[in-house]
Amino acid sequence: MAYVITDDCTKDFHCVDACPTDCIHPKADEPGVEEASQLFVDPEGCIDCGACVPVCPSNSIFPLDEVPPEKESYIELNRAHY
Repeated sequence: MAYVITDDCTKDFHCVDACPTDCIHPKADEPGVEEASQLFVDPEGCIDCGACVPVCPSNSIFPLDEVPPEKESYIELNRAHY
């Protein structure tokens, strides 16, 4: 897993649009998007390009090794989603 989305995610989908490998879900038109508390990065599809980070208005996307200690639980939450 290269990137982790945390609880500050506002589900604005800018990261989905910026991702060249289509690895951030759920998308606006996918089932479960309303129920999802945030978006998630598919660890198998992520190529570690970082395109999602600068477009995130809530600054909720972190490289795996830079996730703040208070948000480390989101690493496992992201893994569990997939």
